[in-house]
Amino acid sequence: MNTGAKTPFKIIYEDNHLLVVIKPHGLVTQSDEYHSVALDTLMKEFVKNRDRKPGQVFLTPIHRLDKPAMGIVIFAKTSKALERMHQLMQDRKIDKTYIACLEKAPPFDQGHLSHFLKHGLHIAEIVKEKEGKKAELDFKILEKSKDRTWVEIKLHTGRYHQIRAQFAAIGCPILGDKRYGSHRILKDEAIALFHVKTSFLHPVKQTLLELGDLDVHARLDAFLDNL
Repeated sequence: MNTGAKTPFKIIYEDNHLLVVIKPHGLVTQSDEYHSVALDTLMKEFVKNRDRKPGQVFLTPIHRLDKPAMGIVIFAKTSKALERMHQLMQDRKIDKTYIACLEKAPPFDQGHLSHFLKHGLHIAEIVKEKEGKKAELDFKILEKSKDRTWVEIKLHTGRYHQIRAQFAAIGCPILGDKRYGSHRILKDEAIALFHVKTSFLHPVKQTLLELGDLDVHARLDAFLDNL
């Protein structure tokens, strides 16, 4: 192993089956026809150089995190891990915790949001029950001031742009999220949305993994300082 290889992003967990990394703002999770440079391509290059692999590296994200958001992304390093992690996703057995900074405080200190969403053109649309898929989340206020409110969010479903669309629907867009009605523009087109914790049964070892970015509070303080 080439221990001199420089890690492009912070790795918070790795074994033979999984790699968990912190994605920065402004980078897509997975490469496509429009994005040749992405978190997955950069991490594959890192692993290939670090481990001196002669061929292609198997490294596939099991979920995506929006380009302007920041936080935890889980990669499968084997096809077995990928298949089993996808099954955990389908069975809603991967817990995810997010923190977001809203432009306006919700009407309650904690609550449950339930909407029906349709995947539109680069946006999630709130629609009637028969026209979309159900989206649910719980939230609680962590900190509140005159012009911003930090909330902790627990997802029950994993719809496209779910958190962004649901808070916008109650008149509380995420800070910096111009697409969903925010009046503030943040540095590097970031939005104040962070995936900070996740827990699930390891797909091979069957032990409980509880992972989080231990520096998240320092990162959020720095983020606020740059607003």
